[in-house]
Order: sequence, then structure tokens, then C-alpha cells
Amino acid sequence: MTWNVYLSGEIHSDWRKEIKNGIENENLPVRISSPVTDHSASDDVGADILGEENQPFWRDHIGGKINAIRTRTLIEKADIVVVKFGEKYRQWNAAFDAGYAAAFGKKLIVMHPDEFIHALKEVDSAALAVCQTPAQVIEILRYVTVKE
Repeated sequence: MTWNVYLSGEIHSDWRKEIKNGIENENLPVRISSPVTDHSASDDVGADILGEENQPFWRDHIGGKINAIRTRTLIEKADIVVVKFGEKYRQWNAAFDAGYAAAFGKKLIVMHPDEFIHALKEVDSAALAVCQTPAQVIEILRYVTVKE
């Protein structure tokens, strides 16, 4: 079986690349997907495709809906959803993705620094694993996909 793993969350570090490299190095039966991680491409998609909007709300609205086509589809197809909360920005999208995944009964792995434990207590309580590093995610994936 090949497992579909969706990597959601912050886009300002190379954590996805670390996980992808770990999966490849371990030869794990895992296929990775993720949102569009080019920040400007994600922000501008609605205006680029459907035309510029004068009001910021509507510009973000059309872009958010187009991004949601990808995000929702990939989360719904995922066996496991990994959501990383980074230190640099508040990631409301990551929290939304975690909630969406939980609502669909997806297996959820949440990754964040210890100082976010209180702020993310509800998200953490929906997760089957809470960790701090990409290496821990790789270990979890190794265990659940390879162990007999």
C-alpha cells in the first residue's frame, strides 16, 4: 500500500523538504502532497486567473476559494495529514486545515514548538500524534507504514 500524506502548514522553512528527503532515504511507501507553497502565487491566483479585484476582501476571497479546491481535494484523499505550526507567523490556514482534516476523520499529526502547547490544545487533542521535528514525523511514518 502507498500512503497519501498531505503536508499542511507554514511555508517559511524547508520542513517539507526534510520530510520528503527522509521518506526517500528510508524508501517509505508514501506519496506526499501539499498546498501551493509559493506565497505570492497562492495570494495572487484569483486575480491572475479571474481578474483583479478592487477591494482586498474580494481579492483574497476569490484566491482563497481557488486554493481551497486544491487543499480540500488533497486533504480528502490523504491517509494522514501533517500540520506544522511555525514560529514566525500566526497560521490560521494551518488551524483550518487541521480542523477540516479532523472533521473528515483523517489521521492527524501536528508539529509545533513546545511554547504553542497551550494555544493549540484543541488542535493537539484532535491529533493522533503531536511532535516538534520533521525527524519525528519521519519516524512516525516509518513505524506506521513499514512495521509488521
